Amino acid sequence: MINNKLDETDRRILILLQSDSRISHKEISHQVNKSVTAVHVRVKRLAEEGYIKTYTAIVDNGKVGRGLTGFVEVRMEKHTESSLRAFMQEVVKLDEVMECYHLTGAYDFLLRGAINDMNEYSEVLLKKLSNLPGIENFTSHFVMTEVKHETAYSTGK
Repeated sequence: MINNKLDETDRRILILLQSDSRISHKEISHQVNKSVTAVHVRVKRLAEEGYIKTYTAIVDNGKVGRGLTGFVEVRMEKHTESSLRAFMQEVVKLDEVMECYHLTGAYDFLLRGAINDMNEYSEVLLKKLSNLPGIENFTSHFVMTEVKHETAYSTGK
């Protein structure tokens, strides 16, 4: 659901920043037909209000030794608050885990990991994943072909 506080100019600014976070306020101002000062004020407000969480570079996984993407479905033994929190506190410490989602359904968590190869996964499995607290079982899946990977949201109506 789109927040009604965003006008068309705000939406266009967000689209531009999502496609290139290094775009200058001057270039944005040309594209949205506003002054550089007005764009600066809007971008600052969008960040202060939490619409813009951070600025980042998207790195080629393969070139940094993380060419194998895997997803791990985790089922917990117990569903107590302390059990779930203990798992969450530990899983976020793993460098190989890029994303972690608490889910509804058959599995309690979904992890997305980026590693070099299956040998590294074997080490991560034996020394890290299997030692996380409260896990009943987990199932791993590995990406053969990335069909679509988007980081930008449409901010349209």
